[in-house]
Amino acid sequence: MKKIFVWCSVLLMLLSACRQGRVATTAFQGDTIRLKYAENIVIVRGSAVTKVELRNPWGEGVLHTYWLVAKGADFSPSEGTVVRVPLQRSVVFNTAHASLLLMLNADDAIAGVADLKYMLLPEIHRRVMLENDGRIVDCGDAMAPDIEKIVELDADAILLSPFENSGGYGQLEKLGVPIVECAEYMETSALGRAEWMRFYGMLFGCEQRADSLFAEVEREYFSLSRSEERGTRSEKRLSILTERLTGGTWYVAGGRSSVGRLIADAGGDYAWADDEHSGSIPLSFEAVLDKAGDADVWIFNYTGAMPLTRKMLATEHHGYKAFKAFREGEIYYVNSLQVPYFEEVSFRPDWLLRDYVILLHPDSPKDSLKYYKKIEL
Repeated sequence: MKKIFVWCSVLLMLLSACRQGRVATTAFQGDTIRLKYAENIVIVRGSAVTKVELRNPWGEGVLHTYWLVAKGADFSPSEGTVVRVPLQRSVVFNTAHASLLLMLNADDAIAGVADLKYMLLPEIHRRVMLENDGRIVDCGDAMAPDIEKIVELDADAILLSPFENSGGYGQLEKLGVPIVECAEYMETSALGRAEWMRFYGMLFGCEQRADSLFAEVEREYFSLSRSEERGTRSEKRLSILTERLTGGTWYVAGGRSSVGRLIADAGGDYAWADDEHSGSIPLSFEAVLDKAGDADVWIFNYTGAMPLTRKMLATEHHGYKAFKAFREGEIYYVNSLQVPYFEEVSFRPDWLLRDYVILLHPDSPKDSLKYYKKIEL
């Protein structure tokens, strides 16, 4: 009798919780949406609610759990964060996510942005300048946003990129506005990062458009990376070196990083291809010269008002002259102040892969590069 009483009490508690809209979310059931490449996100669609679980990319466990619930629906979970969808007044902190929303024709849902000065998106800048309907508000620096402006926007979500050991989000966490942690940049493959657009499509009510765009990205990516096509372009397999010295340290891409995999998919040789790191590897100048001094092509990012020359590069560090690519002038850089590199490549890795294929095959016309530019002699 005692056991029956206990079970009846538990049942009454569950029924009471359901009547109040509170759901025992640990027992949530639904259909898992199959993701082909993304490793740090799990999406389960229920009858009325979608559960999105972000895995912690820096360790074990869960980074965040979101419940995507239609506006007006009665749902109060026992854990995680409820996001009322579709989002209509979001604040976007990252240029890549603002660019994606433009690609998805969902930019009307951008009410505010942070780090506007780093966004090479003319349409966003134009709408910041507006004084009527359709205006986007500049919410200041992402590291110290204008809280009052965000409050005035009555935002329904804030999209930002999390960082390891960031210590939280300060005043933003006290606003009662859902913070969506956009951690796709921690994926170890370019397609894995791009596949997160399917999650963002769910947030903004354009799931079908997001799925269609990702299918296009995937199709174009594999059409470029097929080994049989690479073999017909050139008999020689070129080698490549990435990045340059930063404060006395050379951060090369690990073999399992998205850049390392892009190089492999483009048909290039890479000195650190067998390395198991999924991020960057800090090395000395001497270590890089010893391992990749004979690389055929050298690529890196550059931010400057003037076109980069070999003379400027040699002034930066005289040791660069020892690299084969320097001597032969096979140096290419992307000036992210002038081309929308960071705006586009996270969700259009096929466009970046195309540049890699061109760079790594001598018979490909270099004047058709989208992002990279050959250094001036």
